[in-house]
Amino acid sequence: MALVHTEDRDGVRIITLDNPPVNSLSFALSGEFYPIVEAASADESIRAVVIKGANRQFSAGADINDFATEPTPETKTVRDVIAAIERSDKIFVAAIEKNALGGGLELALACDYRVATADTKLGLPEIKLGLLPGAGGTQRLPRAIGAQDALDMMLKGRNVKSDEATAKGLLDEVVDSPEHLLDAALKIANAAPLGKRRISQRRVELGKGISAQAAAFVVSQAHKMVPAEDAGGLAAHKLIDAVEASVELPFAYGLAREARLFEELARSAPSFALRHVFFAERELSKIPGLPAAEPLPIAKAAVIGAGTMGTGIAITFAQAGIPVVVIDSNDAAVEKAKQTVFGMFMYQVQKGRMTQEEAWKLGQSIQFTEEYGELADADVVVEAVFESMDVKKEVFAKVDAIAKPSCVLASNTSTLDIDAMASVTKRPERFLGLHFFVPANIMPLLEIVRGKATSPQTLATAFKLGKTLRKTAVLSTNAFGFIGNRMVFDYAKAAGELAEWGVSPMRVDKVAKKFGFPMGPFAMGDLSGIDVAWHIAKARPDVARGKTNVIDRLVEMKRLGQKTMAGYFKYDKSVGKGREPIADPEVEALFAEEAMKAGIAPRTVDDREILERLAFALINRGAFLLEEGVALRPGDIDIVYVYGYGFPPHHGGPMWYADEVGVKHVYERVVAFGWEPAPLLKALAEKNGTFANYKQGELIHA
Repeated sequence: MALVHTEDRDGVRIITLDNPPVNSLSFALSGEFYPIVEAASADESIRAVVIKGANRQFSAGADINDFATEPTPETKTVRDVIAAIERSDKIFVAAIEKNALGGGLELALACDYRVATADTKLGLPEIKLGLLPGAGGTQRLPRAIGAQDALDMMLKGRNVKSDEATAKGLLDEVVDSPEHLLDAALKIANAAPLGKRRISQRRVELGKGISAQAAAFVVSQAHKMVPAEDAGGLAAHKLIDAVEASVELPFAYGLAREARLFEELARSAPSFALRHVFFAERELSKIPGLPAAEPLPIAKAAVIGAGTMGTGIAITFAQAGIPVVVIDSNDAAVEKAKQTVFGMFMYQVQKGRMTQEEAWKLGQSIQFTEEYGELADADVVVEAVFESMDVKKEVFAKVDAIAKPSCVLASNTSTLDIDAMASVTKRPERFLGLHFFVPANIMPLLEIVRGKATSPQTLATAFKLGKTLRKTAVLSTNAFGFIGNRMVFDYAKAAGELAEWGVSPMRVDKVAKKFGFPMGPFAMGDLSGIDVAWHIAKARPDVARGKTNVIDRLVEMKRLGQKTMAGYFKYDKSVGKGREPIADPEVEALFAEEAMKAGIAPRTVDDREILERLAFALINRGAFLLEEGVALRPGDIDIVYVYGYGFPPHHGGPMWYADEVGVKHVYERVVAFGWEPAPLLKALAEKNGTFANYKQGELIHA
C-alpha cells in the first residue's frame, strides 16, 4: 500500500500522507514523498501544492523506530523532503488537522502557508526523548515566532493550540470544521496572496523588547535555567546552542549546526534511556497469553474512604468525566475532602485551565454520602480505607452484597493480599488491585494488580479505565508490595544501613537528588509517613525492618514525618512552606545510639558507594521480581520507577541503569555489600547478558 497519495485539482497538487495511525514521517514514507515533491516542482502544469494527512491527522513526526536503522546513501528522510520543498519555486500549503508534532511541524514550517482546524496542536516535543528538532525546527521556529518563544516551546516540549499558534504567527488561518480544511487550503494555494514565503529567509527576532545586543546574555541565562548536562540537561543545552546558531549564523550554516547537534544527541546515553522509556510505555498493555476481551463500560464510580487517597481518586474520576460517589461516615474527613475538591478545582480556574462553569460541573460530579446503597449502580468501586486486612475485608463483604453483578471491585492497597480480599466476595473474577500514587489526581502511575481469579475482561477494563483516567498503567501480579513498594523497601533499608554507619540522612538524600531523584529516601519516608512504614514493618519485619529500632523510636517520639513537622528531618512552615527538609542532629544521634546497641560500628562511605547502595538495591530486588513473575518485563519496572518514584528518566529506570553501568558490576557490588543477589542478576552477569535483552524465562547474550 502506498504511504503517499496525490490528486490534482486545477493546477494544485494535493499530497496526502497516509501512514496510520499518526502519519509518521518514516524512512519508507519519505522515500515515496521526496520524488513526489520533486515531480511537483518540475511539473509546469502545477502552480501550488497542498500537503495534508489522512486518518484525521497531519503528522505526529518521525518514526522513532528508524533511529535503530542506519540510513544508507540512498535513504530519504524528512530532511530531504523539506530540503526539496525549500528549493522549490511552487507555493506549498500545509493543511493541518489534529496534530503537527515534531517532524510534522517542521514539515509545516517549510511550507509557505499553514491552515489548521480549531482543535489542532502544534509542537516540537523532541526534548522529551533527549533530542532536539533535527529537520530545521531549531532554525525555522525562531524565525517564525522569535527565539525566546521558540526556546520556551522547545525546552518544555510544549504543544500550542491553534488559537495560540495563530497569535504567534504560526498559522495563517483556522477553520472550525475539518470538512472545510482542504477547501481553505486550496483557496490559499490558488490565491497565494503574498507569493513565496520561505521562513528560512526571515531574520530572527529575539523577543519583545530584547535587542540584538542582548543575545549573548539571553543565551547565557537560558543555559543557567536548565539542569546541568550530566543531570538530565544535555539535550536542553544542545538545543540552546542550536537556537543560538539561528541567531548568529546564516540559515544554511544553522541547519548544519543543528544536524551535528542532533546526531550527537541521538547517540547519547540520556537519549537512549528516554527512548527506552518511550518504547517501554508502549508495551505495558501487551500481556502475554491473555485472551482478548471486551472491556466493561465505566459510566459511574464509587470510592470507599474520604481520606487523602480516596479524595484524590475521586478527583481523578471527575476530571476524566466519570461521576463518582465517595462513601465515608466520618464527618470531619468528608468536610476536609470537600474543601480539597473545591480548592483543587478553584486552583485550576485561577490557572486558567478551566472556567468557573467547568469547575462547578466537575465539583458536582463528586457526591459524598455515608450510605453504601448509593454505590448500587456503580460500574467500579475503589476501596481506599485504612491499610488493615480486617478493615478491608469488612468493607468488601459489605460492597459485594450491594454492587451490581457486573461491577468491578478494586482495592487501592499498597501492600496487602488482593486474593485474601477477593475471598470475602462472590466475584473474585471481577476483583483486582488499582494502586494509585499520592497525590492520586496528579501522579501518573497506576499499578494494576492481578489476582489469581481476575478475569481477562476485568484486566481489559482496568487498562481501559487507566487510559480514561490518563494514567500510565502497569500490570503486577499479587505479591507483597507489588512492584514499586516491594522495591522501595530494599531502597529504604539500604538508606537506613548507611545512616546506621554514621552517614547523615541529609547527605544520603543529597546524593540521591544529585543523581536525579526529586527527593531522597529519607524525605520520601517523611512524606509518606513514618507511621505507615512502621505498620508495614510490624506486618512484614523480614521485608521492611532494618537492624535497629530507629523507626519504633521515631514513632514513640511522635516524629511521623511532614504531617507532624518532624520525622527523619525537621520542618518549618517558614521554610519551603513546611516541605523543605532541615537536618536534625537529634535524629543523627538517634541512629548512632541505636547502631551502638545493635553492635554496628561507624564507617566511612564515599558518595559513589551511597549511590550504588541505593540504586543497586532497586536493581537487585527488580531482578527478583522479574524471576518471580511479579513484573512482566524490565521495562515495566522502569516505568513504575520513572513515573511513580521519580527515578531520573535520563537514566531510563533502575533496570536500564543496570545495563548502563554494567550488570556484572552491579552483581559484584551486590555480593560485596553482603546482600543476597537475585539468581537472575547472577545469571545475567555470568553470561554477559543485559536486562534490555532479557525475555521472561530465558537469557539472551548482550
